Amino acid sequence: MNRKQLTLLSVLVVVLGGLGLLLYNRQSASWQASGGPLGQKLVPDFPMNDIAQITITQTTTNLNLVKQDDLWRVKERWNYPANFSEVSDLLRKMWELKVVQAPKVGPSQYGRLELLTPDKGTNSGTLLDFKDKGGKTLQTVLLGKKYVRSGESSSQFGSGDWPVGRYVLVQSSEPTVAVVSDPLSDVEPKPDRWLNKDFFKVEKLRSISVVSTNATNSWKLARDTEGGDLKLADKNEGEEFETSKASSVGYALSSPSFNDIVSPETKPEETGLAQPLVATLETFDNFTYTVKVGGKTGDDNYHLQVSVKADINQQRTPGKDEKPEDKEKLDKEFQEKVTKQEDKLKQEQAYEKWAYLVSKWTIDPLLKDRKDFFAEKKEEKKEEKPEEKKDETAAPKPEEKKPIIFDGITPTTNPPPPLPEAKKEEKPTEAPKVDKDAPKPPAPETKKEDK
Repeated sequence: MNRKQLTLLSVLVVVLGGLGLLLYNRQSASWQASGGPLGQKLVPDFPMNDIAQITITQTTTNLNLVKQDDLWRVKERWNYPANFSEVSDLLRKMWELKVVQAPKVGPSQYGRLELLTPDKGTNSGTLLDFKDKGGKTLQTVLLGKKYVRSGESSSQFGSGDWPVGRYVLVQSSEPTVAVVSDPLSDVEPKPDRWLNKDFFKVEKLRSISVVSTNATNSWKLARDTEGGDLKLADKNEGEEFETSKASSVGYALSSPSFNDIVSPETKPEETGLAQPLVATLETFDNFTYTVKVGGKTGDDNYHLQVSVKADINQQRTPGKDEKPEDKEKLDKEFQEKVTKQEDKLKQEQAYEKWAYLVSKWTIDPLLKDRKDFFAEKKEEKKEEKPEEKKDETAAPKPEEKKPIIFDGITPTTNPPPPLPEAKKEEKPTEAPKVDKDAPKPPAPETKKEDK
């Protein structure tokens, strides 16, 4: 390489380095203008521990999550307990979210990114307002348009678009627009979405009885041991019970859930709970659940109420061959079991004051009729006589003559008498010749009538 080429190469390196430095400075200026460099927290000083109220707003719809007595509640559902994991997950995300893109966006472009406030209507976003116990706003974040990525046909996710992030606007003295890597799709002002869906659970089912509004559909099943087959407790003579048809009932309400709750002001006549189907479920732990099933809504949900009671054994009976050294261990295990059952009873009795909306599949085992446990009656099929094989060598049978039907006469099983055969016409014979000379026969005498 000569001196001239070396000089040109040096100049080229200086020029490229200058362009790179200029581009870096421009990007840095853009990041600073939109909230800082990539990888920085969206809200560095997010006051997670001081937040006691979250308001989620979309256009004219509001949802308020309020912390009362150290328990999060849904205000729009009559302060029913909220799902703590969902609330804490939202707070944790807001504390951890980092900037993955920092576009330089002015207020004139907010509508394109759906970053207008909910009161603007069209092209508005979802506003999150985080407040303290006194209702003072601590932080406000506006969720805008979801950031999507286009998929290729060769991708494992298939073709099409799917959200991978979201445009957000942190409202402060200097509004910050950024893209975060979480689409936050679940953050919506839907009350039922934030309810605590924990519910009662029927464990170790011993018996279940259903009293229907139609007495003929009522039934009771019971089992002798845990895990044993359920049998019909009031089987009548002639009924053929099928164990397989009762298998699903053995898991009835073992892990139920609900979709929503009913307003406490709703009257039982409006929900069908004034004249419900009543199911009683007893367990081997001496828990008794009384479940009332009311009417069905338009979206195939049923109204349901439950009450719980239990006879918890407080005294342990020592085993026959129990050793003294095992007594302390067994007593401890027994007491832990008693405490667990008492906690379960207290928790499940808290559901008694509410009416719930549950899906059909949740209570489907309770909706069975008595006849659904019996074998289907098979229709007796008449034995078909085998077709007689035709003997081609046999002489053909004479055709049966059909009876002649006369007008106005109903044919009978007896054939009509045969018609008289027509007499054959005889050829006229020649008249005998008369002898004129022969004497005439005397005329017959007429009898005189007696007077």
